[in-house]
Amino acid sequence: VRLVESGGGLVQAGDSLTLFCAASGSGNYAMGWFRQAPGKEREFVAALSRTGGSTYYANSVRGRFSISRGDAENTVTLLMNSLKPEDTAVYYCAANLDSWVLYNNLQSDIDSWGQGTQVTVSS
Repeated sequence: VRLVESGGGLVQAGDSLTLFCAASGSGNYAMGWFRQAPGKEREFVAALSRTGGSTYYANSVRGRFSISRGDAENTVTLLMNSLKPEDTAVYYCAANLDSWVLYNNLQSDIDSWGQGTQVTVSS
């Protein structure tokens, strides 16, 4: 499945931003978001189960970020509130048949990745 992200940009601390990911191709996937800050490893951010009934968050974003299915089929959004400078990173959309692969951060086992979208939060 091919994933395309959009919605990144430059915002100020405390602002909100929404990222979008569209998956092409057939099949129903669990979807999630990862991010990679400069000089750091890519890390798990949030995931949504295939049914959309379960969500998972990294401790660093829980309570501020919200992942949900988009209005169109095979789309997912990440609403980011109360953004902090430490949220600055390239954000990647990911898709996998099993959500536990996403929220357990088993990146080498993930089926598909997007190209990434830059989010920059200024202080």
